[in-house]
Amino acid sequence: MAKKNKTDSNGLVYSTDPDFRFEEKEESVQTLPPAQQPLTIRRETKHRAGKIVTLVLGFVGSPADAELLGRQLRNACGSGGSVKEGEIIVQGDHREKVWQYLQKNGYSRTRKPG
Repeated sequence: MAKKNKTDSNGLVYSTDPDFRFEEKEESVQTLPPAQQPLTIRRETKHRAGKIVTLVLGFVGSPADAELLGRQLRNACGSGGSVKEGEIIVQGDHREKVWQYLQKNGYSRTRKPG
């Protein structure tokens, strides 16, 4: 069954104005070039039932560009993962592979995993 009333981001469901239209807000975030990305790589197990993941934090750019980088990192590591809330998540401990991939592709300000 389809929804009859669409909501906007503010939760507005109904208006008595017959000419009312929702205003879509477009957030245009400029993606920084790779050399200026302040990325950090770390390993984490919190809230993941003891499973290890590699996190890439600090990506500045559009969600589509973050998805693309996440896909490239997952392919380079041969692993699964996702992009959530600005974090690129790669399943498993792949800090060295991720760091090498980022260095090879021009992400010069990346902090090496410790």
